[in-house]
Amino acid sequence: MQLALNPLASRQVAVIGAGAGGLVAARELWREGHKVVVFERGDQVGGTWVYTPKVESDPLGLHPDRTTVHSSMYQSLRTNLPRESMGFRDYPFVAKEEDEKRDPRRFPGHREVLRYLKDFASEFGISEIVRFETEVMVVDLVEGGKWKVKSKSKGGDGVHDEIYDAVVVCNGHYTEPRIAEIPGINTWKGKQFHSHNYRNPEPFRDQVVILIGGAASSADISRELAGVAKEVHIASRSVADEAIGKQPGYDNMWLHSMIKSAHDDGIVAFQDGSVVVADIILHCTGYKYHFPFLETNGIVTVDDNRVGPLYKHVFPPALAPSLSFVGLPWKVVPFPQFELQSKWIAGLLSNRIALPSKEEMMEDIKAFYSLLEASGLPKRYTHNLGDCQFEYNDWLAALCGCPVSEEWRKKMYLEVSKNRHARPETYRDEWEDDHLILQAHEDFKKYTLNGVTKK
Repeated sequence: MQLALNPLASRQVAVIGAGAGGLVAARELWREGHKVVVFERGDQVGGTWVYTPKVESDPLGLHPDRTTVHSSMYQSLRTNLPRESMGFRDYPFVAKEEDEKRDPRRFPGHREVLRYLKDFASEFGISEIVRFETEVMVVDLVEGGKWKVKSKSKGGDGVHDEIYDAVVVCNGHYTEPRIAEIPGINTWKGKQFHSHNYRNPEPFRDQVVILIGGAASSADISRELAGVAKEVHIASRSVADEAIGKQPGYDNMWLHSMIKSAHDDGIVAFQDGSVVVADIILHCTGYKYHFPFLETNGIVTVDDNRVGPLYKHVFPPALAPSLSFVGLPWKVVPFPQFELQSKWIAGLLSNRIALPSKEEMMEDIKAFYSLLEASGLPKRYTHNLGDCQFEYNDWLAALCGCPVSEEWRKKMYLEVSKNRHARPETYRDEWEDDHLILQAHEDFKKYTLNGVTKK
């Protein structure tokens, strides 16, 4: 662990967003002795886990003046990770069997995750430091390395300016849609949606739907649509030739390679040579990082969905440690990683932990970018940690003086990934890693006995 030699400091810190990342950041900052204010645009904690039936006025989510909705949750969503591995390290996400309003399933629905986050906020008194229905308009660097935060509360009297020593950005990255580029789409007559504005299958009843994407949401939504749509056609970049064609177990679902072009007569052509006359194209194509409030004079940029330059996905070297980001990596188990990133940020701001020099951090970033380039990975994959996540988490844990990830947690992630691939339709209800669940619960007992979950 890199220990700092300066006396410990208590900072005034603004946390932007009260989703899972903002909640655990607030707790870790408070534990470290900092004074914290959390800004939350919505009326409750939970961020993207706050389901709403509302959708945006532009179903593609592109129009700059559209009515915006933060959450991308659809009505039937269940987690694709088991609750044992999902929870914060010292506040396990265990089933509350005694409460019949709760969802005890191992892969619960989104409402159960929201309840867990609300329990967490209540347990640690975080809600008391959240300013609800308060939108951050501008975060601007001012003299002395401090930050001016301009915010506006619903029903309030104008914009308020406040000065903070540090800002932690936790505004999530499931709100600003990324759209597939399709030649000829401007003359195609059908409707287009992004999955951000998908809530249930009813609007797609009896339609011919093309769904673009190969990740978790497209897999779930395509199966749900097959129950009501006339036809469902999935276009994916990563499909193997032998998988193309009608999908086993379905009379109305086909898998294709990527779309080649769209035409004004309604035809959509695929790269595999097939064509479909479609009513709707549904983009399950992910999201863009978006920080419309952040003014850094060009120091931090988003380029092809790479937020940079950032040291270890958290700190821009020129502005560290006063500006940080929690929760940028994807294809990860998010909550425990948010917790470790937050511990690192809190320890740095109090001078308990030290950062390398700006030059060393920039060298590290350049080496990382070169490695990605040499591997042929585009910039938009910069924050895709996937199989590297536990190595990253353990690096953070060592810096913070915390125990590394438990073996069961790592094995469970791999087992669930294998099971999801082997039985995509039933993996949430059938599994073979009960021995790992037992190990997890043994550890949860220790955490509780040691008083780790106490405020």
